[in-house]
Amino acid sequence: MTEEDRRAPAAVVFDALGLQYERAFAASAPHRASLAWLLETLAPGSRVLDVGSGTGRPTAQTLADAGHRVLGIDVSPVMVGLAARRVPGAEFRLADIRVTPLAEASFDAVCAYFSLLQMSRAEQAAVVAKLARAVRPGGLVALATVPLDVEDAEGLFMGQPVRVTSFTAEAFDRLVTDAGLTVLSEERTVFTPDHPDAVPEPHLFLHARRGAG
Repeated sequence: MTEEDRRAPAAVVFDALGLQYERAFAASAPHRASLAWLLETLAPGSRVLDVGSGTGRPTAQTLADAGHRVLGIDVSPVMVGLAARRVPGAEFRLADIRVTPLAEASFDAVCAYFSLLQMSRAEQAAVVAKLARAVRPGGLVALATVPLDVEDAEGLFMGQPVRVTSFTAEAFDRLVTDAGLTVLSEERTVFTPDHPDAVPEPHLFLHARRGAG
């Protein structure tokens, strides 16, 4: 088995994409709106986990610039290096959320924008449950996914071969509520990344809260 075979599939894809990913998704108004929701709702100086932090922009930078304490984790060494250089106000670590321990109630909020799609359905359910436990009671969770009924489907993403697993919007809502979160709002939209090999994608942005009890 080669070193590339042993790495998380997302690491291979996003190492190759680098800054292309940031440029392709920079114009996403729903992503910016989701970040605005967090900024409006979070108390000053909140501790926020950004899962699949990519280049650090816009998520970690937006939150850090607003005075929040941000920890970004990503499986891509290229992305972690870019983020550390470009967003010095946040902390970034090379880590796989599937196996990274998270202390109970250790964050005020968690974001995971499109970072679940190369995991199996069982892994996605386990990760969302882990994120729900990692936020304090009353804490916030912002998630984004591509709501399609697909499992281990082959495809191309911005010219890179990928295998994608996802849920319908209704099934993803159930996954989130089964994790002990209350869905507060959601937005469904279609977005075309700014890249010559991109195609229109359905996007689901979902905002939730952990119960206070």
